[in-house]
Amino acid sequence: MTLKHHHFEKYAATGYEFLGKVAKRLGNPEDKDKAFRVTKAVLHALRNRLYPAEFVQLLAQLPMCIKAIAVDGWDFHEKPEKIKHVDEFIEEVMKEDQRLAHNDFPTKEEALKAIKAVFGAIKEYVSEGEIKDVEAELPQELKKLMEEAA
Repeated sequence: MTLKHHHFEKYAATGYEFLGKVAKRLGNPEDKDKAFRVTKAVLHALRNRLYPAEFVQLLAQLPMCIKAIAVDGWDFHEKPEKIKHVDEFIEEVMKEDQRLAHNDFPTKEEALKAIKAVFGAIKEYVSEGEIKDVEAELPQELKKLMEEAA
């Protein structure tokens, strides 16, 4: 079985579309590089906070290229690291963004905007029922961010 070129292009296009939605929410529709970094950081922080089975169910509804970003380097554990406050999640997102974290998230408000941007894009692709399942595993403050994301 061979991968047809047009299938690959379709996967790339839907991934690029997702990043475009994040970039637009961040206020700079042209900056797909930042949208990529922010998306990767938020998805990696989220995967460390959800049970693997729940994260896989979330991923099932996302574009193929976004799935690849989300699982890149994943060393999952059956029991996720639990957080109680949104500040802990922001710290995790910044850790995942590594050297560019202070550029991408210069303030707490910018970090919250970025998290909401990714959550909002996710909500365009994932069913309401799956979003509710994800929210059920999140602390109240983070669940509220997911609910507010549009």
